[in-house]
Parts: sequence; C-alpha cells; structure tokens
Amino acid sequence: MKAKITARLLKTLRPKEREYNVKDTELAEFTLRVLPSGVMTYCILYRDGNGRRVRYTIGPTTKWTPAQARDEAKRLRSEVNLGGDPAHDRRAKREHTLGSFLDEEYGPWVTKRWKTGAGQLARVRSAFAAFKDKKLSEINPWLVEKWRAGRLKAKRTPATANRDLAALKSALARAAEWGLLPENPLARLKMAKEDPSAKVRYLEHDEEARLRSALDEREEQLRRDRDSANAWRRDRGYPELPDLRATAFADHLKPMVLLSLNTGLRRGEVFDLEWRDIDLERAMLTVRGAVAKSGKTRHVPLNSEALAVLSGWRDQASGKGHVFQSRDGRRFDNVKKSWQRLLNQAHIGEFRWHDLRHCFASKLVMAGVDLNTVRELLGHSDIKMTLRYAHLAPRKMAEAEARIVAPPGNLVPFQQAAQNGSGKPGGGE
Repeated sequence: MKAKITARLLKTLRPKEREYNVKDTELAEFTLRVLPSGVMTYCILYRDGNGRRVRYTIGPTTKWTPAQARDEAKRLRSEVNLGGDPAHDRRAKREHTLGSFLDEEYGPWVTKRWKTGAGQLARVRSAFAAFKDKKLSEINPWLVEKWRAGRLKAKRTPATANRDLAALKSALARAAEWGLLPENPLARLKMAKEDPSAKVRYLEHDEEARLRSALDEREEQLRRDRDSANAWRRDRGYPELPDLRATAFADHLKPMVLLSLNTGLRRGEVFDLEWRDIDLERAMLTVRGAVAKSGKTRHVPLNSEALAVLSGWRDQASGKGHVFQSRDGRRFDNVKKSWQRLLNQAHIGEFRWHDLRHCFASKLVMAGVDLNTVRELLGHSDIKMTLRYAHLAPRKMAEAEARIVAPPGNLVPFQQAAQNGSGKPGGGE
C-alpha cells in the first residue's frame, strides 16, 4: 500500500489478520508498519554495508507525529548515504540483557497491556533465570533447545515447556518490534509435540464423595469453633460473633468449590465474579470479557446446585461488589492454604484447583454433551483445547462406528464377498 503518511491517514488505518506496511509516497524509504494488535510504528528501509536489507524502527505513532518521524527518516537516510548503519549503532550503544529488558522495557509494558501480563513476566523470569545476564542477541534456537532438553530431562511436561517458551518468544517478538533486535531469533523455533489427551485429572466418584464430605466436615468444625467462641464471650459479657448455624455456609470455600464444580469457571474467573454478573431469575452467570482469559464474554447456565449455592451465599453476603470477598472486603487472590488442607482431609493427591474445571468438562462429555458445546461453556477459543476430553466419550465413538455397519440383508458387494471368503463379489473359486 502506498500513501502519504499523515495524521489523517493514521485515523483511517485498521489492523488486519497479518501485519502490513504503508510506503510513504513523499519519501520512498519511509514506511509505516501496522501490526494485527493495532500497534503502528514508523520505520526506514535501507541496505547496510553488506547489501542486506534492514528495517530500522523509528518509533511508535503514540510517541512520534508523522512529520517528526519523516524528518527523522530523512536524517537517517543521510547517515546511511555517508556509510553509516543506524541499526548497528543502536544495538552497539545499548544492548539489553534479558534481565534488563524485562525490568526496564517489557515488564512495565506487559503488566499494563495484558490481563495476564504479570503472570507471563513471572514465567519468563522463573523459567529462564539462567538467561538473565545474556544479551538479547545471544539468545538463539540452539541455546533454547539445550534449555528445553534439560527441562524435559527434569521431568517437566512438554506442555509446561511450551508455555514457558511461548512466553519468552512473545517477549523477544516485542524486542524485535521495538527495534532492540533485528528480528525475533526464536520465531521459527517449533514447540515440543504434546499429547492433548495425556493428562486430564478429574475426580473419580469416590474422590468427589470424599471432597464433598470433607467440605461438610470443615463447615461443621467452623461452626463448632464459632459456638465455642460465642460461649466464651457470653460468659465474659462480650458481644457475640454472628451465628454460623444461621447461615447457609460457614465461609467462602464450600460455595467456591461447588460453583467451580458446576460451572467450570477458572479460579481467576471465580475471584473476579461480581454480583452484577449473576442473574438468579434466569439462572445465568456471565463471565465478562474484561476478566475472561480469552477476552470474550460468555454466558454459563446455572444448574440446580450452582443456583442453590449462589442463592444461599447471596443471603449471607453483601450482595454488592465481588461475590467472594476476603476478610478485608477485597477480591481474593488465592485460597491455597485452605484448599490444600481440604485436599489433605479428603485424602486426594495431585489435584489442583484448575482440575475442578476438568471435572466439569469430563462430566459433560461422559454424559454425551457434544464437544463444541463443552468448548463454549469452558470459553475455549480453539476446539483443540477441548479435544483433550474426547476420549472420555467411548460410547459416542462406538455408536459412530456402529453406523457404518449395514443390516445383513443390505450388504454391499464387498461385504458379501468378505462373508463368502472370496476377494470378489459373489465368492467362489
């Protein structure tokens, strides 16, 4: 696309599925790069001393006006004509290590722009701690392949290694976009092969029974503790605490767990849930796009247990703000300690909160619900994520295969031949 790059043009440009460039009609080397994310950056194209084509990023449209960027492009063109190499000079002047890049450039940006930015940043820092002092230009596919081999040898799953690698690739892609690298060195590095059905941890019937029993026992213990505390207060003339036997739940944990089992919400979605997202009359729960991992709003029907849980919890909660609030009235950020104690009491091992989501999906599939409906309820953006549950519906697979078997009286010729023991229709020698 060719056009004069002006402020008016910037307002009309829209991102596409793939990045594209706008070549300036006034200054041939001056271009505007438009990314699928909507980010637009000014660049200048030139050839270095070795004849290699170089794209030098001037800066984003949020920091440079078209006129300023064009003047800078003219200055850079003059520098190139005199034998200079702006890209090489920039890298030599200030080349970040991975650690300094994360601290000074990528960290502040990603934590503001992405809902999961803090988690992504922490993942890169933790998984690639050994790369902290390496310059960005020193990180290459061979180095990362060695890292991956070590991770797999240490019994890390391919899926975990892939998530770590995806986080690093994303960070380096930004470094390339911002002109700190000539290109993303890991762009063509392939992910490790995964078996999507290899591990789907869900509760067996006896495990779920033990979990529910442990929840009830925990509730009763909390009520007994409150009864004891109030008896002590009465004897000393102190004001009594609210009677937990007058409420549907002793605290937040049981309704959280039961809601997750019956809706498949992610833990963060449960924490972010607000009363405005709950429609008890229509038995519907809304996961807002602002808090959903996919960024898209979805609606989840409430079955009878989920509806009863939220109705009972609303009667004892404030009914405003977050559905589940910590003691200081704020949003929960973790329930690790109480969750782990509950699992220990129920004698359930190797089970994460996220596996409650697997329980929800597994029950649906085993009940005969089609995978696309399961995908919509879970909020998966890609059916590939949902396919991990396909093996839990063997009856559906058997029914599908049974449909290709014709009744004995309606055998097609090759089936008759097979029954006659001959390779030809009609049998015989």
